[in-house]
Amino acid sequence: MNDVPERIADVEMLEEMLSRPSPELVEMMRRVEGDMLFLGAFGKIGPTLTWMARRATDAAGVPRRIYAVGRNISPDRQVWCQQRGIEPIRCDMLDRRQLAELPDAAHLFYLAAMKFGTTGQEPFTWAINAYLPGLVCERFAGSRIVAYSTGNVYPLVSVSSGGSQEEDPLDPIGEYAMSCLGRERIFTYFSLTRNIPVALIRLNYAHEVRYGIMVDLAQKILAGQPIDLTMGYFNVIWQGDSNAMTLRALEHVGVPARPINVTGPEILRVREVAQELARHLDRPVEWTGIEAPNALLSRASRAYELLGRPTVPSAHILRWVADWLRRGGPTLGKPTKFQVRNGRF
Repeated sequence: MNDVPERIADVEMLEEMLSRPSPELVEMMRRVEGDMLFLGAFGKIGPTLTWMARRATDAAGVPRRIYAVGRNISPDRQVWCQQRGIEPIRCDMLDRRQLAELPDAAHLFYLAAMKFGTTGQEPFTWAINAYLPGLVCERFAGSRIVAYSTGNVYPLVSVSSGGSQEEDPLDPIGEYAMSCLGRERIFTYFSLTRNIPVALIRLNYAHEVRYGIMVDLAQKILAGQPIDLTMGYFNVIWQGDSNAMTLRALEHVGVPARPINVTGPEILRVREVAQELARHLDRPVEWTGIEAPNALLSRASRAYELLGRPTVPSAHILRWVADWLRRGGPTLGKPTKFQVRNGRF
């Protein structure tokens, strides 16, 4: 990102930054033809991802319709989309009839997922994460598909390993992670049997100033709560960077479905990040637990070769988060639960 600001003033500035397309993305939008359909577009990432696609398309000077599909769309978010040239569509995607009524699109981005609240809602979790991909592949067998997955499909690995790579064995922990592996297997099955080009984006963790591991840590520090060190290490990536990489993955889909880790280049230590946040917040920090020798970590060298490297370093994210929360900025109210080691979300 050029001209990285010292602070993010407000939500308007934040969403502009998260949706700002890179020159490489604009060039890609000139090369690809056809409309784009975003399924599950009204969660944490979807709004700025669809807006980035719209902005990059407009900057490329090509005609394209951008559809944002969700089961629940607030009136405010519907207006937000329409003001930006994004077409919102309300749809219960588990209903075959409603799914069939969605417009055709050459390019499909699959964002639908369930993670938080998984425990106690296991059947719904599997329906969203593993059954719906099959319905989508049947309906959109003629589209190129970029689908979000997660780094949770990997096991916990030694910190000294540098993180899991795409060729490493998958060993998900807990029902959420297992259902995400199910999502990958279903997309891969249809990729092979219907010749659908697919990219699987194993993301962890997209970060902005209203959501992310650093937000979780800073909120605990501000509340005077101890920081659990057991899950002692983590990866993050600025959401604006992950948005651009996700969209550019459209040119790197494959048959069979191609997994791509998307995360930042650094392995961050919880203790050090919390200490730095506490310094910026001018608050003490307390600890609980002992660092385990392993953590959920990914290595994204394939993504950097194909999609470019992230432009925002973790140090900038940390300063932005501390400043945002110190000023009382709003959050999404969705803890990452990154410290969970038994897979129960």
